[in-house]
This record gives sequence, C-alpha cells and structure tokens, in this order.
Amino acid sequence: MSSRILRWGLLSTARINKALFEPLRISKRNRLAAVASRSQEKAEAYARQHRIPKAYGSYEALLADPEIDVIYNPLPNHLHAEWTIRAVEAGKHVLCEKPLALTLDEVDAIAAAARRHGRVVAEAFMYRTHPQTLEVQRLVQSGALGEVRLARGSFTFVLDNPGDYRLDPAMGGGALWDIGCYPLSYTRAVLGAEPLEVFGWQTLGETGIDRAFVAQMRFPGEVYAQFDCSFDLPYHVFMEIVGSEATLIVRTPFCPGLNEKLYLVSEKRKKKTQVILVKGLPPYLSEVEDMADAVLEGKPPLVSLADSRANTAAILALFESARTGKPVKM
Repeated sequence: MSSRILRWGLLSTARINKALFEPLRISKRNRLAAVASRSQEKAEAYARQHRIPKAYGSYEALLADPEIDVIYNPLPNHLHAEWTIRAVEAGKHVLCEKPLALTLDEVDAIAAAARRHGRVVAEAFMYRTHPQTLEVQRLVQSGALGEVRLARGSFTFVLDNPGDYRLDPAMGGGALWDIGCYPLSYTRAVLGAEPLEVFGWQTLGETGIDRAFVAQMRFPGEVYAQFDCSFDLPYHVFMEIVGSEATLIVRTPFCPGLNEKLYLVSEKRKKKTQVILVKGLPPYLSEVEDMADAVLEGKPPLVSLADSRANTAAILALFESARTGKPVKM
C-alpha cells in the first residue's frame, strides 16, 4: 500500500452513503476519495454536492482505479456478493452493507476470494464495533447479570414506499434480511454463542416478502432468545439481556452515538436501576477505524466472515422454519 491513509470509493450513490461522510473526513487513517454511479453525469453531480474528489460513470471504472484501497458496497442485497467479489478481485478491501450475502454459497465465495487475494472483507454492522456494544459484552461476560437466561430484541418501522427494493423478493427484500438481522447479530455477539435450534413466524406481504418476522432461538446452556422485526409497526428498537441477578436494557442498540446510557436493573438491590454511562464515538467512526485496524495493522475485523456466515445460516434456518411451521436445528 502506497500510504498509511486508506482511500475509500463508494459503490453507487445510495442514500446510506451519507452515514460514512463525516467519519471518513474526521478519521486520520481514512479518506473519502471517489464515488461511482451508473452514469457519469449522476456521479459528477453527486461528487460536487458532497465534495468527493473523483467521480466514475460505472462501477467497473471505480474498481479499476489503482489509487482506491477500500470499497464501500451499499448496493441492494442481491448484488452484495457479486460486487464484493469483483472488488476483491480488483485488489480492493471491502466494507459491505448487511446482509453480506443471501446464501451460504455466496458467503463462502466471498471468503474464498478474500483469502485468495489477501484482502479484508467485513459486513457493516456498525454497532458491533461501537464502545457501547463492547461494554454490553463486557458486562455480560463479567457476570454482572448473573447467569444469562434470556435475550430479547426488536427493530420495527413503517415502510410504505411501494417502489422500495426491500419489498422485492428478487432483490433480497423482507424485514428479516433488512432489520431482523440486527437483533439476531446482536444476540449472538452478546451471548458469544450460536443458536442450537430456531423457530420463526412470518407475515407475508403482497409482493411475497416477509413484512414481519418473529423469532425464537435456543442457545447452549438453556439460554433462550426472542426478537421481532416489522415494516408495519411504528419505530421500536431495543435489546434486553436478562440474567439470574439483573437485567440489562439497551435503548439504542443498533445506532449508538457519542454519549449513551445502559440500564442495569438488579434483583439484589431491590430492583434499583443503575445507569451506566458509555462515552462513545460519532456514529460509524468506529466502523471505519475497525477497517483501518484490519487493513493497516493486521488485526482481525470485529465482524469476521465466519461471524457473517453464522448470521446468514441462522436467517436461512428461520426462513425454513417459517415455511415449514417446524423448529429447525442448526
């Protein structure tokens, strides 16, 4: 690599790109360098609007730029695997939006390409790199909750845009792929384990995607987990970890920011609530710094490809359960 600063290229002008603008500009090891669209005119207009140095009229042209080190892939879900692999084959590291892929074969193909070309690929679960989540993991592992017995989570909002790709089954749409993956990933990370068995219910919409999904999971040691996700309910987000001695409530689990609060409700202290302050980072800064750690320092990314594969496997098992009406053992 020619320098200790990673130069990033945005693969499309997706709305979610904006989450990375400030982090890439304030980071000392990362720089926003280019954007690609399917037309040169659109790319140039976007680059002017957002002060991005380079604009490309095709995704291929961006991947061919030897000065770009990292590609951010925010394309629709069904294009994640194809363009992540193409970026890796072009010698780029990749931060890919969740879900990383829609099948285990795709995840395995991404991992094989990353190994073959010696490149870092990470799934963009921003909260997994944030200090708040690391503190939640520490509290759980330290025994502050006693023996963990249950985890619960939710992520819902109203999606009523008929043209949204998330309503198209051919593009990897549906609530579980889009937002249910968050409490699922969070639960697995906090428990530090994989589910042994899952059961799911889904409510299908007119286009055939799951507009709502409710999941039950059994983990080793008789630990259970539940989560729900929906495109039909008002915005509702939380995570809760219940132990034999205390309950930990996380009110902003999936997009934590600068100053967050965790709530520890203790049985031993007559249900008194301890407020734990967590000094965080600007949203998404921890994510780009984690990529810099992996690329420049050789540290493993906090969301490994094995981790992403396990999350994908659990999602696919939940879909199978919802289709068959039966529990699925992992």
